Amino acid sequence: MDGLVEFRTGDGAVVAVEAVEERSGSRLVSRGDGTVQAARTFESALDGVRAAAESALRVFRDGSLRPDGVEIEFGVKLAAETGAFIAKGTAEGHLVVKLTWSPSAPEAGAAS
Repeated sequence: MDGLVEFRTGDGAVVAVEAVEERSGSRLVSRGDGTVQAARTFESALDGVRAAAESALRVFRDGSLRPDGVEIEFGVKLAAETGAFIAKGTAEGHLVVKLTWSPSAPEAGAAS
């Protein structure tokens, strides 16, 4: 493991995550143990990912498909300065979508 990034939650708890190397020109200074303090709270780092999930859910819930259930899975990486972002699986972003429909219940009074 290269190092850790520590994010504080809104209630003061510390969430440590494996560090992601950022490609920007600046470098964060870490403590002697390789741990870096994140510039944002854990919650604010996840804001963009939450917005992406909400948008994706809207796309699949609204429209003609109307599934009973929607599952969206994607990897998330956390970086000290940029916060959270959707991780790539290969050269593209990684997103798995599962839509489910339940069989319709028989109507009352229908012959069996």
